[in-house]
Amino acid sequence: MTDLVVRLENLSKRFSKDRPAIFEGVDLELRRGEYLAIMGESGVGKSTLLNLLAGLDAPDGGRVVLEGVDLSTLDDDATTLLRRRAVGFVFQAFHVLPYLSVEQNVALPLDLLRVAEPERTRRTRDMLSSVGIEALAQRHTKELSGGELQRVAIARALVHRPVLVLADEPTGNLDTRSAAQTLALLRAQVKANAGAGILITHSRAAAETADRIAVLDARGLHSVERV
Repeated sequence: MTDLVVRLENLSKRFSKDRPAIFEGVDLELRRGEYLAIMGESGVGKSTLLNLLAGLDAPDGGRVVLEGVDLSTLDDDATTLLRRRAVGFVFQAFHVLPYLSVEQNVALPLDLLRVAEPERTRRTRDMLSSVGIEALAQRHTKELSGGELQRVAIARALVHRPVLVLADEPTGNLDTRSAAQTLALLRAQVKANAGAGILITHSRAAAETADRIAVLDARGLHSVERV
């Protein structure tokens, strides 16, 4: 098994043919155990890049290779199945389901992958314990704080043991203390899961929690040397 999780080759994206590319010439290799922060100005396409990585959108040029599979060779169903198995998302707005309990929210990826009981319950409860919210398992998400909701989102993103975790401004709706806790937890869980992670952020302090930092602009993805 190769430790290369994802490779981007000369990737470009534009919103319409009569407008300049949002970005082009994006190259990236990310391996198991690596945690990358991507920064950039608003509107440069950071969230769009995550969508391309997950196969939610298609590039206008170049290739996305996830776990050795060129996403352009897959139909919609195959792309969905690969994404469901290999990718975990952590969003700024949490995107938890308010009519489900914490445990039910976290178990959703396992339900979609048709993991059988009692394995589904065991893995869900282990994940809740790993992020420190096992006591909240039967609570409904509308009863939780922002920091607790983000822990639910991290647990849900990791419960199916994805090879790639994508976090899009995960601390944007949190206070300073909750944000710091979330960043530390996210890094620790990505490392413990032996996968790779990408953090999208506007914050240099948040980016410093990653192993390396890159900046996205219209000309590509550029590594940043730590000070």
